[in-house]
Amino acid sequence: MTSILSNFRKLGLAVALALSLAMASPIEPVDAARIKDIVKIKGVRENLLIGYGLVVGLKGTGDSSADVTGKSLVRMFKKMGLDVDTEVSSKNVASVVVTAKLPPFARAGQKIDITVSSVADAQSLEGGTLLITPLRAGDQQVYAVAQGSISLGSVADGNGDTFTTAGRVPSGGIVERELPGDFSNKKAIRLHAESNDFTTIARISQVINVELGGKYASAIDSNTIDLIVPFSFDGNAVELMAVLENLTVNTDVPAKVVISERSGTVVAGSKVRIKQVALSHGDLSLQVEGQVKQKKGSGKKLMEIPASTSVSDLVKSLNRLGVMPKDLTAIFQALDKAGALEGDLEIF
Repeated sequence: MTSILSNFRKLGLAVALALSLAMASPIEPVDAARIKDIVKIKGVRENLLIGYGLVVGLKGTGDSSADVTGKSLVRMFKKMGLDVDTEVSSKNVASVVVTAKLPPFARAGQKIDITVSSVADAQSLEGGTLLITPLRAGDQQVYAVAQGSISLGSVADGNGDTFTTAGRVPSGGIVERELPGDFSNKKAIRLHAESNDFTTIARISQVINVELGGKYASAIDSNTIDLIVPFSFDGNAVELMAVLENLTVNTDVPAKVVISERSGTVVAGSKVRIKQVALSHGDLSLQVEGQVKQKKGSGKKLMEIPASTSVSDLVKSLNRLGVMPKDLTAIFQALDKAGALEGDLEIF
C-alpha cells in the first residue's frame, strides 16, 4: 500500500511539473522573430578590402600581353633587389584583383578568406599561387595582406564551359590593422531594423523597454532605434546586446505581391486582399463577389470568388483554369491599376 501511494505521489509531482513548464513556456506567434535576426547595430559591419596582385606558377595560361603584367613583374623584381631594365613577358603570370571582407571587430593576426579574379586575358588561374598582396579599405589604409595557393570553384554556364579565371584562397588573408572602437564601453547604441516598417520598429522598442524596465529605447523613424545603455550594464554593452538580441518580436509585413514573369512565381504577403471586381482576360472571365464556383459558357471560362479573398486563393483558382505565367502577370497588373489589389505590386 505504501509503495502504491508513493507511486501516486511521484505521478502527481510529474504532472504538476509538466503543467508548470507548459505555463512557463508560452507558444510564440508564427511570425515572431528574434531581434538579432531583424536588427543590425550601427558600426558593427563588414568592411570591403581590395588590392592588386600577381598570380605565378601558371602552366602557360597567364596573360599574353606584357603591358601591365610585365611592368608589375619589373617593379616586383626591383623590390627584391634585382635590377631588370627590360620588360618581362611570361604566360605563366597573371594580373589579378584581390578582394576580401574584413569582419567586424577583426583582430591583428586573424585569418580571412579572399577572392582572386583575373583582370587581363589569362585563360586559367589553375595551379597558380598569389604573391603577397596588400589589401586596402576605402580610406586607402592597408588592413590585411593576402597570399596563397588558388582554389578554383568551377562554375559552369549553359554550354557546359567552366570559368577558371576566378578563385579563392581560404584563410589566405591575414589582418594587419585593427579598426578602432571599444564596443563594451558604449553609453548609447543605435539599432537599424532590416525592414522599413513603423509597426515593427515600435514593437521592438516596446519589447526592449519592457525587458529593461524603463524608457531606454526610443524609435526615431521607421527603421532606427536609439538605445541608452542602463547603469546596470555600464561597461558591459556586450552582455546587454546578448540579452536583447534573443528577445522575440511579433513582426509586421507590408501587403505586397512580387511576381517573377519568367518563372511565373507569385509571392504575396498574408495581408494582401482582392476587392470586389469583375475582370475579363482572353477566354477567362473573373468576378470577385459571390461564393466560389466555376462554370463554362459562351466559349469563356467563368469564375466567381468571394470578395476580399487572398491572393493565394486567387492564384490557386487561376492555376486550376490553366492560366499561363504571362497571363497571370497581366491579370495582376490590371487588378492593381483598377485599385482592386490591396497592396503593392512588384514585377521582375
